[in-house]
Amino acid sequence: MTDSQRSQTLLRRASWLSFWLGVGMLAIKVWAWWLTRSSAILSDAAESIVHVAAVGFVVYSLRLAQKPPDESHPYGHAKISFFSAGFEGGLISIAGGFILWQSIRQWIAGEAPQNLGTGSLLTAVALLINGWLGWHLLRLGRKGGSLILEANGHHVLTDAWTSIGVLAGLGLTWATGWMGFDPICAMLVALNILWSGGALMWRSANGLMDRADPVVQSALVARLDEATARHGVTWHQMRHRHLGDGHWVDFHLVFTDETTVRDAHAIASEIEREIREEVGPSTIVTTHLEPAEDHERIHGHAPGEMPRLEREGRHHPD
Repeated sequence: MTDSQRSQTLLRRASWLSFWLGVGMLAIKVWAWWLTRSSAILSDAAESIVHVAAVGFVVYSLRLAQKPPDESHPYGHAKISFFSAGFEGGLISIAGGFILWQSIRQWIAGEAPQNLGTGSLLTAVALLINGWLGWHLLRLGRKGGSLILEANGHHVLTDAWTSIGVLAGLGLTWATGWMGFDPICAMLVALNILWSGGALMWRSANGLMDRADPVVQSALVARLDEATARHGVTWHQMRHRHLGDGHWVDFHLVFTDETTVRDAHAIASEIEREIREEVGPSTIVTTHLEPAEDHERIHGHAPGEMPRLEREGRHHPD
C-alpha cells in the first residue's frame, strides 16, 4: 500500500469515527435534555443532530473526493470538498438559528431546568469526547490536506464549545438559583454557532470561486523569483487555485531564443519540482515555455506586458 493509499484509508476511517461518535454524543445529550429540560442542553443536542447529518455527507464527500479523474471529470472530484464545507456550514447555521429561537422562547416562558447535576455530568462527558475528536480530525485533515475532514473537525470543536457554554449556564443557574442564566448562555452559544457556520460557508464560497490565497501567492512569487533568477530565465502570468485536496499552479517561463527545447524542458521541470516543494506534494504544476525575442511577434506584446485585451477588460490566455 502506497503512502497516498494509506492516507486516504486513514481519512475515511476518521470520518466514520466522527459519525459513530457523533451518534453516541447525540444519545447522551438527548438523555441529558430529557432529565433536565434545559434550554442550553437542548441547544447542545440540536448541534449534535446537525453534526450527525453533516458527517453523513462528509463520509460520502470524502469517498467521492478520493476518486481518480475520469472522462466526465478530467480534473478529478476534489471540488466536492468545498460543497461539503458549505453544506456543513449551512447546517451549523440552521442549528444556531433554532437554538437562538428556542432559548428566547424558554426565557419568555420562564421554564426552569431540573436535575442539573446529572445533566452537567453527561454534558461534561460529551465535551471531553468531542474535544478529543475535534483535535484528532483537525490534525488528520491538515496533515492529509483534506478540507472535508478539517471542516468536520471545526464543526466538532464548535460542538465542544457549545457544551462549554451549556456547562457555564447550568453552573450559574445552580450556583445562583436564577433561571435566566440557562437561556442566556444558550443564546451566546447560538451566536457562536452562527459565526462558525458563516465562516465555513464563506470559505466554501471562496474555494468554489477560486479566490487566491494571499499566503500561497506570496510564497509562489518569492520562490519563482529565486528559481528563475538562478536559471537565468523570467516568468509571468502565474495563476493558482485550491482544488480541495491540493493546489494547481500554472505560469509562463521565458527563455532566450537560443535555448533548446531539451534544455528549456529540463529547467522548467526543475522549477516545477521546487514549486511542489514550496506548496505541497499534492500540487499540480503546469508551465508554458516561451521565447524571449519571438514572443512579441507571436502574441503582439513583450513578455510580462499587459496584452491589449486585458487593458480593455477582457481575458487574454498568453
